[in-house]
Amino acid sequence: MNKSYPNLWRIVRLSDICEIIMGQSPPSTTYNDKKIGLPFYQGKLDFGEIYPIPRVWCSKPKKIAEVGDILLSVRAPVGPTNICNEKCCIGRGLAAIRYYYREQHKFILYFFRSIENQISKIGTGSTFSSISKSKIENLSIPLPPLPEQQRIVSKIEELFTKLDAGVDALKKAKEQIKRYRQAVLKYAFEGMLTEEWREANRDKLESASVLLERIKEERKKKLGKKYKELPPIDTSELPTLPEGWMWVRVGEISDDIQYGYTAKAKNEPLGPKMLRITDIQENNVDWNNVPYCVIEPDKEKKYLLNEGDLVFARTGATVGKSFLIKGKIPKSIFASYLIRIVLSKNVFKEYVYNFFQSYEYWKQIISNQLGIGQPNVNSQILSKIILPLPPLAEQQKIVEEIERRFSVADEVEKAIDNSLKQAERLRQSILKKAFEGKLVPQDPNDEPADKLLERVRKSLQL
Repeated sequence: MNKSYPNLWRIVRLSDICEIIMGQSPPSTTYNDKKIGLPFYQGKLDFGEIYPIPRVWCSKPKKIAEVGDILLSVRAPVGPTNICNEKCCIGRGLAAIRYYYREQHKFILYFFRSIENQISKIGTGSTFSSISKSKIENLSIPLPPLPEQQRIVSKIEELFTKLDAGVDALKKAKEQIKRYRQAVLKYAFEGMLTEEWREANRDKLESASVLLERIKEERKKKLGKKYKELPPIDTSELPTLPEGWMWVRVGEISDDIQYGYTAKAKNEPLGPKMLRITDIQENNVDWNNVPYCVIEPDKEKKYLLNEGDLVFARTGATVGKSFLIKGKIPKSIFASYLIRIVLSKNVFKEYVYNFFQSYEYWKQIISNQLGIGQPNVNSQILSKIILPLPPLAEQQKIVEEIERRFSVADEVEKAIDNSLKQAERLRQSILKKAFEGKLVPQDPNDEPADKLLERVRKSLQL
């Protein structure tokens, strides 16, 4: 017996106090979404905060979990838990942990949540991690007297309720920051952020119409007979813009819109890097993790990324996500599921990039006009997108105003994220103390855990 535990506690194997039922997936022909049979849970994707959320039902279940069983994810990832709140079918990604004292099932839930990080490391497998039934059965669990289990659960839930209230407030604050950023972008592209600056500099600004004509002249020289004048934009249903602004198409202020090219990825530095959709995370790229590729010199030149390029995910779950190439990057091409806009040198690249981050315009104005929301974005859609174009100097001023406000929001969000991490550390500290016997006082009149084990063994022999 470990001396760090109270005298009435015992360390036991999980199988001494629980039955472990490993899931088994029935034939896919028995699945349905018409609620015929039992809810069918296959893994962590079906989990909620405490209880699973049914998406699929099974008419011929093979392995069944009962109300109060703890559902443990046993495959990729190993460790997350939920409570079974209705009779259900479980697939091979789950195990049901059935405590013999079923009314105290939350004691088992909180135990598993206290060791989730440790149990995830027990998982094995070259393709994805998993944990076997024998390893689950042999997990050591500290067992207090039954009344103390009840006190532990009550105290955990009391403290977690207060902690959850704080976490909810922090998450709401994060949502408010998200809405604030979108409001900043909305005001930016309506001209509200630079209203006073525009008035003070009215006599110094070249209008957007003059700017557009200069861009057109340069495109005519470059394209020659291939240049085509586009018809005027119908602005009857578009918002009124400030004086000196105008509505333009992305294609009118771009030198090229181009699909990417996918070569064979390599870990060795044998050629340029190849930027993929999955490499773009939260408007950033970890270039160290972008693979290299082998590509012919002529194709390398054609698909080489340059500073100021605006890259879009053109298909998949991240369709429409954009990324601006800024600063010095490794020599890189862009893969075929990306599409690149090479903007005219006469527009401020960050201005156009920020436009595409704007929920209001992307989701409301653009979607209504062009039907974006489809499963892919192509060059025709991108070229026809309409955006408000201010004078060049004002484009730069708008970006400055956006970045100034966003930098404040970033600091606030960073503080919130730190508080959320602290809350999670506190949660784990509460659980750690609970299963060390340090969260609630011991009662010497409690029946020792030995007696509890005796009753379990007798019940199993009956």
